[in-house]
Amino acid sequence: MPATSCNAFEPEAILDGIRRWVEIETPTEAPDQVNRLAGMVADGYRDLPVSIERVAGHSGCGDHILARSTWGRHEPGILVLSHLDTVHPLGFIGRLPFRIEGDSAFGPGIYDMKGGAYLAYHAFRQICASTVRSPLGITQLYVSDEEIGSPTSRARIEAEGRRAKFVLVTEPARDGGKIVTGRKGVARFEISIKGVPAHAGSRPEDGRSAIRELAHVIDTLEAMNDPRRGVTVNVGVVRGGTRPNVIAEEAHAEVDMRVPSIADADELVPKILNLKSRTSGVTVKVVGELNRPPYQKSNAGAALYEHARTLAAEIGFDLVDTITGGGSDGNFTAPHTATLDGLGVDGKGAHTHYEQLYISSIEPRARLLHRLFQTLR
Repeated sequence: MPATSCNAFEPEAILDGIRRWVEIETPTEAPDQVNRLAGMVADGYRDLPVSIERVAGHSGCGDHILARSTWGRHEPGILVLSHLDTVHPLGFIGRLPFRIEGDSAFGPGIYDMKGGAYLAYHAFRQICASTVRSPLGITQLYVSDEEIGSPTSRARIEAEGRRAKFVLVTEPARDGGKIVTGRKGVARFEISIKGVPAHAGSRPEDGRSAIRELAHVIDTLEAMNDPRRGVTVNVGVVRGGTRPNVIAEEAHAEVDMRVPSIADADELVPKILNLKSRTSGVTVKVVGELNRPPYQKSNAGAALYEHARTLAAEIGFDLVDTITGGGSDGNFTAPHTATLDGLGVDGKGAHTHYEQLYISSIEPRARLLHRLFQTLR
């Protein structure tokens, strides 16, 4: 509900709304829980001049919510991207309950990104409460699977992004309130290696170790890291073998790669997909792709940032931009639509046991979203 105070952006009232969203835990892999929150979000729009579409989840993910203003729907408008899922497992709220300590409010997903998602919802309510509508129509898309790469929502994100004139992403601010105008592209790979088993004591010469071959592959991947270019390759998960006295027949790895440009992706993705075995009798199979394209600041994106920076100065704070290695749904829209990311709350500890937002960031950043709604045309 809107704030009852004469200050429509009263932090305490907004924080109470954020608390209600945080206290419904929403791990991506718990679609029933995500859908509980999706229902609450959809219900919050029932009294507003919007059409609501609830897109049924599939493939183990929850539903997506699309709320579209009744005005401006036939012209390119503003798309607001948010996600309802979090990384914290079910029950984590017992370890990280909602609480307030000084300027910090804690809770799973409060910073990434329920705080920012709620700010956009609240700012939209204030537009609806005014007799003057925003110049552009506003569409708010809440997805259920961003934390795993948006596999079931990507097509809708891209379609809505192409329809829009501007895209605003409510991911959290970075390092002291910085806004995001660029993100690295994200690629994910799964590597499967098949060797030949043998007794490690009596007949090792008959075996071909999949684990040894995986070590060669890891060396090759690690050599692709290039801090100067901003390329990172991380072998984050490995497993293989059955017993210490058996030459390993199988080994597997999961790999994350971040690249700053499409040119880097075009060079490195094929190299990883074409990794070959160095050992006769051992096979290496790699599957994967660039699942989030690089988000590079375009001329239109730069102009959108400068507009937001001017509005922030009028509100009373300095808006500095940055580029980050983390991906978001903004990666899907930035290549073709002016996109501004990191519009959520300031705070720290995303994905940790101390995740928190800064209460002092609630009002100015809610006002910034509201002013963007009011002034983009």
